[in-house]
Amino acid sequence: MSGLAMPAPDRKTLARRDEIVEDMRVIVPGEGVVAAETAMRAFESDGLTAYRQLPLVVVLPQTVRQVARILRYCSDRNIRVVPRGAGTSLSGGALPLQDAVLLVMSRFNRILDIDYVNRAVTAQPGVTNLGITDAVRHEGFYYAPDPSSQIACSIGGNVAENSGGVHCLKYGLTANNLLGVEMVLMNGEVVRLGGKHLDAEGYDLMGVVTGSEGLLGVVTEVTVRILKAPETARAVLLGFPSNEQAGQCVADIIGAGIVPGGMEMMDRPAIRAAEDFVHAGYPLDVEALLIVELDGPEAEVDHLIAAVEAIAARNGSTTCRVSQSEEERLAFWAGRKAAFPAVGRISPDYYCMDGTIPRKELPKVLAGMRELSEKYGLAVANVFHAGDGNLHPLILYDANRPGELERAEAFGADILRLCVRVGGVLTGEHGVGVEKRDLRPSAGRGAGGPHQRGDGHRCGGVDPRPGGGAPGGNPRNRHHGDAHRRGGRTGGERALRLGAVAPQVGEPQRPGSFPARRGGHAGFRGGHRGGSGDPFHGVDARGHHCLTGDRRLRPATGVDPAVADGGGAAGARSAGRGHPGDRAGPARRSGRDRRA
Repeated sequence: MSGLAMPAPDRKTLARRDEIVEDMRVIVPGEGVVAAETAMRAFESDGLTAYRQLPLVVVLPQTVRQVARILRYCSDRNIRVVPRGAGTSLSGGALPLQDAVLLVMSRFNRILDIDYVNRAVTAQPGVTNLGITDAVRHEGFYYAPDPSSQIACSIGGNVAENSGGVHCLKYGLTANNLLGVEMVLMNGEVVRLGGKHLDAEGYDLMGVVTGSEGLLGVVTEVTVRILKAPETARAVLLGFPSNEQAGQCVADIIGAGIVPGGMEMMDRPAIRAAEDFVHAGYPLDVEALLIVELDGPEAEVDHLIAAVEAIAARNGSTTCRVSQSEEERLAFWAGRKAAFPAVGRISPDYYCMDGTIPRKELPKVLAGMRELSEKYGLAVANVFHAGDGNLHPLILYDANRPGELERAEAFGADILRLCVRVGGVLTGEHGVGVEKRDLRPSAGRGAGGPHQRGDGHRCGGVDPRPGGGAPGGNPRNRHHGDAHRRGGRTGGERALRLGAVAPQVGEPQRPGSFPARRGGHAGFRGGHRGGSGDPFHGVDARGHHCLTGDRRLRPATGVDPAVADGGGAAGARSAGRGHPGDRAGPARRSGRDRRA
């Protein structure tokens, strides 16, 4: 499974590289084109760094017109395009192709409008997730989705991956907080979806774009909803003698009708690693730790805390601490958000999984993971978005030991199969990317080899050629964004069939002909989602980071892999040195340089 097969590059395109580079310099003058091999090394992978490959050329546009011209140019000449945001993807969503233009949206980094009356912010896709909150914090507002990599991941990538975060249980994912997007289709047409209103008329095209991993276009503008900061927010730290008791406590809290602002779970290895790293005051004599945050009016928060304490006591909690200050509350969360880099201090490499299960199945899945850990001889540290059943097991291994990477991948694949068996899905918030392409046939049907292509696969990248196929599959994934042509139709053509009216190249369409919403940036990837029962249709998207052993891509004919990240949340396989992204899929990472 570790040998990710990529399509053979188009020799005609490679032969025209010098010409393409010069044309890109005309479209994007100045320092917007990176063509030297050494300079392109910074873009050879995203957060999943086990797989690396240099692109044909790197282009960093600054205007919508430039994006439109680049896509039109590539479409007319049958050149593949891989969009990229902040590169924090964990599922290989921005993995470059040897014969593809890498379209990097990081220079789209301005906040365009702040509307406090309508509680909306319009920003370019390269603005960081945390950057939106920082821009409105002084007025008592914030942006709710908070991936662990929020300091680095871009809002465009959040849209592509449908990112969530620790507070998505109560406030929703990106999809629940996104109002509109402006996006450029593969043929260079600019369209608008949504606007500063909650519900647009006609088809829910925003629902199609959000979390599509760039399937339909490159987002150049995003409009999101901001919220008023709650009057009171307090966190409760709960320790349990077993993971099963903690899992049952989660189910009982939700069953009691309590909707916490956030509810996270960590097991003993993750607790010890986080405490040694952050010194948040976590108890070290427990097997499982829950962080439950309640927010709202002070009287309501006090009532809910008492109810949560009672439920925890019935489930055998041995530790119960309630934050007494804002600093203490933030310290509780600091340990959780630093769990990924913390684990990197105790293992040379780790492989971060992403799957989603029904909450009631948490004890069963935890027991199943212990058995798998013994089977493969590899330790696992668990960090969960417990409230919505999104699991992030961290498989610890050493890529320098022969065979350990392969065992880690097999271990991770079995965890995802376990998630599906109990009624869950293969991904939660890290996207599909190239990481989980190959797992779906075997997970969904009990058949198929590591590179089998099956109906409903999501894969590949933007291939402007008629009938351009999508790549096979690899077993890890989350939510991110790309566009691709399949069966002779481009994502743009598909969108137009739904009612879009094509404006002139470089001229944004005004609300009216195309239900408007502005948004993050979707990259062009390929393939399509399957119908009902597709285990790729996951729950949410957050964007965490992990990495694993270093591997170089090997070509393989018959597969079209153009992947795109949309702005910061999906990652290609990672080697030992990556950064946590914000969304789904098994990711790997080395012991250094990790964000949670």
